[in-house]
Amino acid sequence: MSKPRKIKSTLNSGVIVPSLIFIVGICLASAIFPAAVNEGLNIVKNFIFVNLNWVYVWSVTIFVLFLIFLMFSKYGDIKLGRNDSSPDYSFFSWISMLFAAGMGIGLMYFSVAEPMQHYSNEIFSKNTYVNSAKNAQLYTFFHWGIHAWAIYGMVGLALSYFAYRYKLPLSLRSCLYPLLKNKIQGRWGNAIDVFALCSTFFGITTTLGFGVVQINSGLEILNIVPSTSFTYQILIVVTLVTISVISATTGVDKGVRILSNINIMIVILLMLFVLFLGPTVYLIGSFTEGIGNYINNFFSLTFNTHVYEEASLPWFYNWTILYWAWWISWSPFVGLFIAKISKGRSIREFIAAVLILPTVFNFMWMSVFGNSAIWLDNHVAEGALSALANNPDALMFRFLEYLPLTKIISFMVIAIIMIFFVTSADSGMFVMNSIATKNAKISPKWQIAGWGILLAVLALFLLNAGGLDALQSMTLITALPFSIIIIIMIACLLKALSIDKKYYEQEFSVSTVPWSGKFWKDRLKQIVTVDSQSDIDKYIDDIAKPAIMELQNEFNQNNVEAKINEGADPKFIEIEIQYDLLNNFIYGVRNESKEVPEYFQTEENLSNIEEGKAFFPLAYFGDARQGYDVKFFTKDELIADILKHYERFVTIISEEKNEMFISSNANRRMR
Repeated sequence: MSKPRKIKSTLNSGVIVPSLIFIVGICLASAIFPAAVNEGLNIVKNFIFVNLNWVYVWSVTIFVLFLIFLMFSKYGDIKLGRNDSSPDYSFFSWISMLFAAGMGIGLMYFSVAEPMQHYSNEIFSKNTYVNSAKNAQLYTFFHWGIHAWAIYGMVGLALSYFAYRYKLPLSLRSCLYPLLKNKIQGRWGNAIDVFALCSTFFGITTTLGFGVVQINSGLEILNIVPSTSFTYQILIVVTLVTISVISATTGVDKGVRILSNINIMIVILLMLFVLFLGPTVYLIGSFTEGIGNYINNFFSLTFNTHVYEEASLPWFYNWTILYWAWWISWSPFVGLFIAKISKGRSIREFIAAVLILPTVFNFMWMSVFGNSAIWLDNHVAEGALSALANNPDALMFRFLEYLPLTKIISFMVIAIIMIFFVTSADSGMFVMNSIATKNAKISPKWQIAGWGILLAVLALFLLNAGGLDALQSMTLITALPFSIIIIIMIACLLKALSIDKKYYEQEFSVSTVPWSGKFWKDRLKQIVTVDSQSDIDKYIDDIAKPAIMELQNEFNQNNVEAKINEGADPKFIEIEIQYDLLNNFIYGVRNESKEVPEYFQTEENLSNIEEGKAFFPLAYFGDARQGYDVKFFTKDELIADILKHYERFVTIISEEKNEMFISSNANRRMR
């Protein structure tokens, strides 16, 4: 009789137990006592927004300025991974996935509602139609532009850097490694991950809850369902979460990537529909002017606290500060997902793509939908749309009724919201499972699916009990301490980048002596000859191998244990000295080839070109620094070259400031 198969879990008890207790406790309190809990949390939220709003303003400003500084700094070329790493995803798939995770349902929910609410707000409605419309576009751009993506980008960059450069877990705790060192593996690290997991869960739950309400409202307007009752919301949630679970369990490479690619294409098609079916010339002109208006007012918007405009303070708290708090509370989730898909990108490429591309698309999207709604409200609807400004669930679909092909476009909107729902949910499952398992490489599918089920159950529970508002307030409150944590991340990242740059740019010892000119006739013969693969194999056998073997023997004589690794296809030999460091000392020589252009092959003064390729012995190192051609080195010169790299290595690891590069079992993690 066979033993029952044990179902293994990768969940970390130090993270999952307190997280579930807190999540379930808050959700139960919000559902059982929605009014009381919401009132209490609102008092705390309002106190923070009124008295500590400057924390949000300064935090977001620091994020923006720091990322812009990094993009143009000497650190911009540093890879998020080893120096020889390459991206896991195509540029289009990468942008599609980070966009779907970063904005998703919110983009659909607020694309008409926010511009219309600004336009009809009494603060702006006192102005002329032109000024009201301009202000509506300007503040919508402000809330959905560079500042929002700087928050996501800051967290995503720190996570990517420490996970892929330092080989630490893809977890928020890793971002504080320069400060906490090995304490990130203990209670401090667990506390940070508990905070991130709860914040992620609350943010996704509230967003999915609002998404369900909008989908239900759209289906009712299209007469697909008779009402917006809770029964239909259950059917919507069950259907979409089931698809999300299927997508999540197939992996990022398949489910999330494919859905994100499909969705971005549908989104672009929908935007083009509205652009060409609506007031096209007006939309293109308003977008152009809106970009200029945004650039001209960028710094005044960034630092404006409305302290001299008391009448606008409530609007400022309920829009700008609420948005900054909302984006910050979502940043653990979005940042983790962006980091998960960004391995191999350079810091400059990461920041430029994350800050600029989604921002430009958001501006285009908000201009097309928001300005179309304002134009139609003023010229066609006679104020009917602005009258619905406080009903965002239905406003998008009522707006579409004033355009041709209403049914087709409405179905496209519902499809997009559903796919955004699915991509937000399945990427949320990945992220929450990653946090709860300390970034375990492989987790059972039932475990990933369990997060989706928990999301669905609690979202429906809160929808039915009216507790979503309380949960939203809780999410916004958590943004205050996390904004401070992100600022600490900046200090840690800057320290790590400084050490990183110095490590890879460390000069050789001044005692290094270049080739003296001895055996110059042999050297000249080598220079004018293009080597074949067999020539380089012979060099490795005749020069590199004897040099490395002689050096190994000398190391052993000096009580330093060195081993030799060698292989074929391509042929290589290397000497390795093991340490409990980020990188063992490795110096190797392998047979490498490079393409030779046709015009170079026809030169009479060169010979022995083999199939359009030139072969050469490449020196390479354990820390993935750029290697170089050593075919002109004699045996003694090669030994000297290895020793100067070893001297450099010992000098670096002996300096206390480079302690961050020392980590127990690091080499084992890298393999």
